[in-house]
Amino acid sequence: MKLHLKLLSIALGLTIIIGCSNTNPIDTSVGTIVKVKSSDFLSAGLSEPISVVSRTLSNGTTADCYKIVCKSTPTDHAMGPWCPTNISDAADAGGIWLKDGNVYNVDGAFIKNLATFFSDPTWMMYNSTTGEVIRTKTQAECQAAANPAVGPEYKNFCVECLPSYVANITQTYYIPVTPIKLTNAIQFGMGPGASGPAVRGLAFNGVRFDGPAPVNAILGAYTLAPFDDAGGHINLAAGYHYHAATGKSKEIAQSDGHAPMIGYAADGHGLFARLDSTGAEPSDLDECRGHTDNTRGYHYHVDKAGANNFINCLKGAYVN
Repeated sequence: MKLHLKLLSIALGLTIIIGCSNTNPIDTSVGTIVKVKSSDFLSAGLSEPISVVSRTLSNGTTADCYKIVCKSTPTDHAMGPWCPTNISDAADAGGIWLKDGNVYNVDGAFIKNLATFFSDPTWMMYNSTTGEVIRTKTQAECQAAANPAVGPEYKNFCVECLPSYVANITQTYYIPVTPIKLTNAIQFGMGPGASGPAVRGLAFNGVRFDGPAPVNAILGAYTLAPFDDAGGHINLAAGYHYHAATGKSKEIAQSDGHAPMIGYAADGHGLFARLDSTGAEPSDLDECRGHTDNTRGYHYHVDKAGANNFINCLKGAYVN
């Protein structure tokens, strides 16, 4: 299967369209089908009104899709902080880190104890005399330290990219108005055997639910790029984006106690929080973390925040 990636930048706007040839048949056994509601998206997070356009989907059909042009920062919650400034700082001065399914506060003590946390004495991300945390402080430093080929001069830096660096970036997404459930799962892009999109979905505030953060590359360079308490951080291409769902963005409560809705997946199926009102996770999730009920049709439940993951694959046709 051949993967095509087209990247188009127009006037500081970024449009990402990822597609592939696909013979995955439609699942005709699906019952309730729930359309995407454009009114669910917060207008403050949009750069222009949502419109309907005709696009080709991954299964070869042509369908009405919402064109959603978003700002690169959320409007329904604060962003940051990410890096504490001193090893004496409390949890409210820094963000979080995700490891082995757990969420850790990136406070001053966390930075001080990195060598123990990662079982590697090379970690030393603070001035031993003043306690000041070594971190990026300019856009140029953010760009250099967040680069996969980061140089040794940024070894033991806490990487903190600020919202002002991406204030003029927009992102354009296309989501089918009516989701089409397919028989077979589609693996996300950017990995072996992948054919699908890299972006998992879109929150109601217009921020993307991204694929897993490349923590091995980040840590391999002895850098740390924390997430804020909403599970997001910034890079200069994607803007602000999520790697974990922590309940900070807009949610739509469900009257039957089902987990709240937090956005839409790239195929138009609903994205819901992991746990319902009793604190339980559904027991019948498929390999993509989806299942079906009569109220919501087929939909997904995101993974726990510490997993650095939202959903595992798609079960619906997405925009080529």
